Amino acid sequence: MKVKTILVSQPEPKVENSPYFDLQNKHKVKVDFRPFIHVEGVSAKDVRAQKIDLNNYSAIILTSKNSVDHFFRVAEEMRYKIPEDLRYFCQSEAVAFYLQKYVVYRKRKIYVGQKDFVDMSTLFKKYKDEKFLLPSSDQLNADIPQTLNNLKLDWTPGTFYKTVMSDLSDLKDVYYDVLAFFSPTGIKSLFKNFPDFEQNNTRIAVFGSTTQKEALEHGLRVDILAPTPETPSMTMALEKYVAEANKGK
Repeated sequence: MKVKTILVSQPEPKVENSPYFDLQNKHKVKVDFRPFIHVEGVSAKDVRAQKIDLNNYSAIILTSKNSVDHFFRVAEEMRYKIPEDLRYFCQSEAVAFYLQKYVVYRKRKIYVGQKDFVDMSTLFKKYKDEKFLLPSSDQLNADIPQTLNNLKLDWTPGTFYKTVMSDLSDLKDVYYDVLAFFSPTGIKSLFKNFPDFEQNNTRIAVFGSTTQKEALEHGLRVDILAPTPETPSMTMALEKYVAEANKGK
């Protein structure tokens, strides 16, 4: 079955050269964007209730742009003056680059991982005597505490923001040929909003094994999977599938 419409369960890219727009133009398909989940900040009062005093930590572990935003938001709400010698451990270059929104890069102690959390192990070993704070969402990837505990670090997790399912009721009577998901929560949001959802001819695209697992547990048929060696990104996986499905269009 040919693909004419795709719904991507994420915010619309802000860059003009997004591969999604290339996909849209090249294959003449309609690509819409709608976040199935969103992030809400936890108040400073609720962070304090977790027995977290920012003065007690000498290093902050930042795994995403959200963790950067909400750490600095809570710090401001608590009127905490961030010391210049605070160490920042960023999971990726993208997170480290985003940190510049809040700090003068060259004046701070910033350490950058490759991509996956476990890649930061070498950095943590060098500074194993620090007291680490991990500001994160209420849904923490299992590999993070496992990595930090294996290294026997002195670390504290803190819920600084929550992942919340969005209201999608306006999509009730809207049909798409392909739905693209990037997290297990996105799949949960689909079924929370539409408990009677039936897949029928809708193709489901998933990114990552945990998203795939969630889709299968909800009885969905996964038609498009990323990352794979051949298609390391969602856009590449969609492009490959659409090119095949729309052949001879």
